Amino acid sequence: MAKSNIPGSQALSINVSDSLYNALQKRCLETGETIDHLVQDSLAKALGVEHHTLYEVSTSNAVVQGVFEGCMNVGRIKTHGNFGIGTFDSLNGEGLMLDGHVYQALGDGSVVAPSDSATTPFWFSAEFEADRSAVIDSVSSWEDLCKQIDSLRRSENLFTAVRIDGIFDEICYRVTCKVATGTDLVTATSHQEDFKFKNIPGTLLGFWSPTYASTLSVPGYHLHFLSGDHLHGGHVLGVEAKNLKLQVMDADNLAIALPETPGFLKANLSGDSAEALSKAEH
Repeated sequence: MAKSNIPGSQALSINVSDSLYNALQKRCLETGETIDHLVQDSLAKALGVEHHTLYEVSTSNAVVQGVFEGCMNVGRIKTHGNFGIGTFDSLNGEGLMLDGHVYQALGDGSVVAPSDSATTPFWFSAEFEADRSAVIDSVSSWEDLCKQIDSLRRSENLFTAVRIDGIFDEICYRVTCKVATGTDLVTATSHQEDFKFKNIPGTLLGFWSPTYASTLSVPGYHLHFLSGDHLHGGHVLGVEAKNLKLQVMDADNLAIALPETPGFLKANLSGDSAEALSKAEH
């Protein structure tokens, strides 16, 4: 074993059988994972070591610039966790993955189960295993909810997966509608549909991302809502509720799959997307 050039890690050189190596290569080709990630994940599970990986498809900068062409299918997304959020080709609705099942909230208010061949231009996923949990007695607004989740996060520099279950006194959310590739995100979300429900059971799910990662993800909280009957869902804008179960998971490993679509390869991703993301999110 030798010291790795990656802080906090060690380089490990081992011999494996041809059959194992061939199986590793086959899995990586099928899922897009690197051999390093696959081996680390397998060892972590076998040894009972927490190794929480957040898997990302594309970047927030690309989405801001209108790179909405699907680059990874739902079938492959499912191999990278049981929990996540994103969108679909041409920004056609909001994506949710809860307990291993993927849902597509459409602009007309309906929710469907997309086929494994449906594609996404942007997605975050993880294998959700809560590190900490708490009961939220009362929530009066989106800002109030964010402050209460903050109390369970342990660092401003780690990504955090968030799951909240309960009955919502009021939930307000929006759903993006299909647009032409190349439409910038602010313009695309200015035509979104808003929905509001009262006294509805469901789950809030998503991620908190550090400010330094604004070119990769949405800074702060990005949560989607899925009703308990899986008939309603979208990107959360406002919330009021009581007696909610909050669970958070620290993500200490980030893997990113970058698209090779013409739109991504030619896009100018050098700008700061934080302001545009804030407008689109809220």
